[in-house]
Amino acid sequence: MQSVKLRFARRFPRVEWHATGHVWQRRYWDHIIRNDNDLQRHLDYIHYNPVKHGLAKAVADYRWSSFGEYFQRGMYLAGWGETMPRGIEGLVPE
Repeated sequence: MQSVKLRFARRFPRVEWHATGHVWQRRYWDHIIRNDNDLQRHLDYIHYNPVKHGLAKAVADYRWSSFGEYFQRGMYLAGWGETMPRGIEGLVPE
């Protein structure tokens, strides 16, 4: 992961860097997905995160989300994410 981040940062135009002067979040952490349940929990976290942080009112409203694709494939039901999904609280550090 460190190698990927380093190569990307070297190629990423500096004008695009945030005011902090670096590309990556300082608190980045990685996680090995251990099974299908673990994968689903992390996908739920990723898809619900824009709502949690006030970037969208509904999961499907966040234009950069992959949620619509997963919904089309039948991996999520209509109305998913109207409330915080169970199992994602404390999934990653705040």
